[in-house]
Amino acid sequence: MNKIPVTSPLLPPLEEFHPYLEKIWESKWLTNNGQFHQQLEQELCDYLGVKHVCLFSNGTLALITALQALRITGEVITTPFSFVATTHSLWWNNIKPVFVDIEPETFNLDPKKIEAAITPQTTAIMPVHVYGNPCNLEAIQQIAETYNLKVLYDAAHAFGVEKNRESILNFGDLSVLSFHATKVFNTFEGGAIICHDGKMKRHIDDLKNFGFRGETTVIAPGINAKMNEVQAAFGLLQLKYIDNALARRKEIAETYREKLSAIKGIRFLNDLPSIKHAYSYFPVLIDESEYGNSRDELYEHLKKQGIYARRYFYPLISNFPTYQGLPSAAPDNLPVANEVADKVICLPIYPDLEMSDVTRIVEILEDRNK
Repeated sequence: MNKIPVTSPLLPPLEEFHPYLEKIWESKWLTNNGQFHQQLEQELCDYLGVKHVCLFSNGTLALITALQALRITGEVITTPFSFVATTHSLWWNNIKPVFVDIEPETFNLDPKKIEAAITPQTTAIMPVHVYGNPCNLEAIQQIAETYNLKVLYDAAHAFGVEKNRESILNFGDLSVLSFHATKVFNTFEGGAIICHDGKMKRHIDDLKNFGFRGETTVIAPGINAKMNEVQAAFGLLQLKYIDNALARRKEIAETYREKLSAIKGIRFLNDLPSIKHAYSYFPVLIDESEYGNSRDELYEHLKKQGIYARRYFYPLISNFPTYQGLPSAAPDNLPVANEVADKVICLPIYPDLEMSDVTRIVEILEDRNK
């Protein structure tokens, strides 16, 4: 039986990677802002339509460093519906996360719930573009300006996403990308902070390299979070194939929508108007009363068929023992997030996924609905 994972990394032809490795071996420059590191930062700026890219060894260290760069303290309003690294980055900076519920239409942080959560200790808002769907950028920015708050976007899922032909990474004070192997664009592990001026880029670059400014001067208590040359070289090769990969993801998502639309009890997200999507994930919500099976029953049945869908994001971050003691983690404060977490399942989507496998997955979902 053919096993189908929820995702599979984009891997360009191996022989095309060899010349990059040969150059690294010739130069013996493995890390510390080498040729490929500098080149990838510039090519990502050009591709994404942003002013400055600061490459990192992974997205979590990028989040932790972004909070340091913005000098965030006290409390930060954020979402419980994300990968746990979002909230971990706050905890590692001794910042208290304050959870706010999500919108039922997008699964993003609900701007209408933010103001009630603001206290004198609130210094920032940290939304997530969940599944790559943009948050309500304008509403969040207006709240931030009214209360003098910073906005740091966790944009781990949002590589290449645009609104009205402008990168959503240009919104907020900083945005953080993940280039983990599961992401649309990967460098094995990796990440980046997107910033809007040269002074901030220099500050971030100092922080990710122990705080060094020059050979003998340390100007800040930095960390070691640099992307190495092998990762950067792989990223350069990935960029040559990313447009085809995104087009293929779109084709798969549209096929899912067409085939799933007639099945009772399954709801999926449609494309938002004026948005260029990256189709990082394909989440569906399972309504047990209409579908005839719970989400977890479907999840286990798919596994038995060799299809490894994932319950992104379940449990909620707020329901993990580490965070469930926070007042804002109470289930009655997060009714929509809890409902979505109990119903969501992400179906396989990646460029190499065969359409015959998409059909097979849909047929299994149809059979369970009979």
